[in-house]
Amino acid sequence: MPYPRPSCRDVFGDFRAAGITESPASPRAVDGLRTITGVDERGARLIGALLEQRYRVDALLARGGMSSVYRGLDTRLDRRVAIKVMDARFADDRTFVDRFEREARSAAKIHHPNVVAVHDQGVDRTVDGNLVYLVMELVDGGTLRDLINERGALDTPLTLSIMEPVLAALAAAHRAGLVHRDVKPENVLIGHGGEHGTAVKVGDFGLVRAVASAGTTSSSIILGTVAYLSPEQVTTGAATARGDVYSAGIVLYEALTGVTPYTGDNPLSIAYRHVNDDVPAPGERLTGLPPALDELVVRATRRDPAARPADGAAFLQELVALRAQLSVPVVPVPVPEPTIQDRTVPVTPVDQARALTPPPTDDPEATSGGLNVADLGQPAMATSNATIVRQAPAGFRAMGPQGTRAMLRTDLDQAQPRPPQPPVMHPNLGSPSVGFPVPPMPPPPRKPSRAQRGMPPPKRSTNIVLWSIVVVLVLALAGTTTWWFASGRWTTVPNVAGQQATKAQTVLRDNDIEADMTHVWDNDVDAGLVVRTEPGAGRDVLRGDKVKLVVSSGPPRVPDIEPGTSVDDAKQAIKDAGLQPGLDDGLNDFSDDVPEGTVLRLDPEGGTQLRLNERVDIVLSKGAEPKPLPDLRNKTKDEAFAELTNLGLQPVEGTAAFDQDIEGGRVIGTDPPAGTVVNGDSQQVTVVLSNAVTVPDVNQKSQQEAEATLRQLGLDVEVQNLGGGGGPVLAQNPPANSRVQPGTKIVIWTVP
Repeated sequence: MPYPRPSCRDVFGDFRAAGITESPASPRAVDGLRTITGVDERGARLIGALLEQRYRVDALLARGGMSSVYRGLDTRLDRRVAIKVMDARFADDRTFVDRFEREARSAAKIHHPNVVAVHDQGVDRTVDGNLVYLVMELVDGGTLRDLINERGALDTPLTLSIMEPVLAALAAAHRAGLVHRDVKPENVLIGHGGEHGTAVKVGDFGLVRAVASAGTTSSSIILGTVAYLSPEQVTTGAATARGDVYSAGIVLYEALTGVTPYTGDNPLSIAYRHVNDDVPAPGERLTGLPPALDELVVRATRRDPAARPADGAAFLQELVALRAQLSVPVVPVPVPEPTIQDRTVPVTPVDQARALTPPPTDDPEATSGGLNVADLGQPAMATSNATIVRQAPAGFRAMGPQGTRAMLRTDLDQAQPRPPQPPVMHPNLGSPSVGFPVPPMPPPPRKPSRAQRGMPPPKRSTNIVLWSIVVVLVLALAGTTTWWFASGRWTTVPNVAGQQATKAQTVLRDNDIEADMTHVWDNDVDAGLVVRTEPGAGRDVLRGDKVKLVVSSGPPRVPDIEPGTSVDDAKQAIKDAGLQPGLDDGLNDFSDDVPEGTVLRLDPEGGTQLRLNERVDIVLSKGAEPKPLPDLRNKTKDEAFAELTNLGLQPVEGTAAFDQDIEGGRVIGTDPPAGTVVNGDSQQVTVVLSNAVTVPDVNQKSQQEAEATLRQLGLDVEVQNLGGGGGPVLAQNPPANSRVQPGTKIVIWTVP
């Protein structure tokens, strides 16, 4: 069923009700985003605070419309984390806090290597106000947005190597009953995955839904980014797994082409195109892309949700199958440099004190809830002339306009932190901050050189040094040779089961092993994850050898088979999908369109997910359904031919025959005769027409005129003259209107 096309009035009314206007009120509006203004102004002052006596806030990483994100430390586990603190406007909204807690718990249940882990959530209650926060995994790197900004359009192997883990993350979320609602390049994090390679992760599950429940007017927030919103999100607000598939399809389009499919002067025009236009194939913008890849993008971004893959798992399965079909290799994903859009305040003791001190203002209410120098008990710090150096450390990651992205981390600050000072309790925050600064100690005096002291340079024993080098080299060569022939040529196959294929390839490469990747269907291992290696983990192989890397394509799905396909081709397609073909004559059915003996459909139908090696029945066509031949007597030739053709039969005209009761040219019968059951599959039916001639009335005509009329109809004429003849016709036999065979003799009598 085609996706309903709303009227222009309906769509524009929905946009205005949601707070989108036709003219961009701000740069963010031009970018297709509805934002929340009024970001927590206490952001910088949180640096150094200890949330709920556990999470130390170290540095402001980024700030967005709904939250600020900090680099922090879980002091209980000594673990680096990202801390997202929501805008103060949400803190007193009980509906939001409850929803936020539920969504955080839901997101924390997703345990998947491609999902940013949620560690904790809470509310820090202080006299300065409640702080609603979320503690997440700190990812070391950049985002897909950064990678596209660096490189523009990505090549096909790199694009698929990124999208595979992205879809694996969405598949895991959809299985858990969670919808992302805001899939976009800013929420695809690319970081260093430890010593073995790159990690691609998706962040911010559930936060958009939490904000949706807050007591915020519709004019202040839009859920998601317009450039990636599905048509149903725009028109009805419905957020489903198929909506995530649409957004992921737009991300795939942008990765391949470097741009989104729709651009406009304001978010209204972009959203309108999502509702009313079909997303074009990326090959229309960038030549050289495989047609199958174009088809996948178009299928994922159809306006009708029912025409898209059902969820992230279905989309992932199609992408994995496409990669295998096109023999696209898995390539390492480079870690991009994050784009600097804001500044991070490094944490130093002096800066912490300044960060906790509000700026001077004439408004008494502006400082009533804040901190001042007197609160710290150290008046001297208020007059400190120390300069606060604000720089952008390597760990900074700018947030998108929504401010809902999990945070990235490229490096810790390049400068090593100072030894920690004894913490002091802050009277307003109720938590210790880093201690006060101590005056810097002067550097120790340098010892004068020998030349400065007037001493001659020391004597060097050149020969001893040279011989020492020779001995070391000989011993090293001998040791290396022994090691190589004993065990150095060999390496152990690492255990990569359960890892993403991209990461597993990197791990094998780090162990001097080449990966020969193959895909299999698997009921229990998610698509895109490694099932096993051959030889298995722990086996010794020669360095440089190839090891088969068996990657899961997930549980199999029934293939789509076109009606009319041969049985052999259908069986092979079912086997290739990891399923077993079967034939059941009781399921076969009639069809006027599908030739007899070919595939009519599959049972269950194409796209159904099954377990490995489950049976799929091939339903065959029995051709057109048999029907009794109708009685066509006394019908015209055209009427008879039309009726037979509509029954799927092939009418032909036979030899005409005489029937005194049927007018010439009309049907007197068929072969086979009426009532005979025929299968309607182009069977030939002979139509027999009557050749009867109706004798005309020639009385009172002249002899010559009468003869001409009769002979013109194919009749023979015999003239009987009465009394010399030559006059008009007095009588005829057979009489007028009689039906006779062609060539019948007609006798006419004439009088003088």
